[in-house]
Amino acid sequence: QVRVVESGGGLVQAGGSLRLSCAASGRTETTYAMGWYRRAPGKDREFVAQINWSGGATFYRDSVKGRFTISSDNAKNMVYLQMTNLKPEDTAVYYCASAPQSRTFDYWGQGTQVTVSS
Repeated sequence: QVRVVESGGGLVQAGGSLRLSCAASGRTETTYAMGWYRRAPGKDREFVAQINWSGGATFYRDSVKGRFTISSDNAKNMVYLQMTNLKPEDTAVYYCASAPQSRTFDYWGQGTQVTVSS
């Protein structure tokens, strides 16, 4: 089992920045990747970004490319999401998730609210 806890959400004006943090604990030695997802009001949860634990390859949804950066500190089992030039449509609950060697995101945090005002 892996426990995942997010932090760093909040209220920011459009054009502003926020950094989300995610701490993983437990059986982290089996981690294949960590990722961020989000769920906006009335919408389905959607993929935001992923970082592979070995090699550090990163992946982003098109709408955040160039604005969001995912990074990790493997020694501390931490993953971060630096969000810049935030837009009102980025408003959502952001979830951190961990994928073990099965390569599916099996472990999820409780989420942290990000609200971008116009």
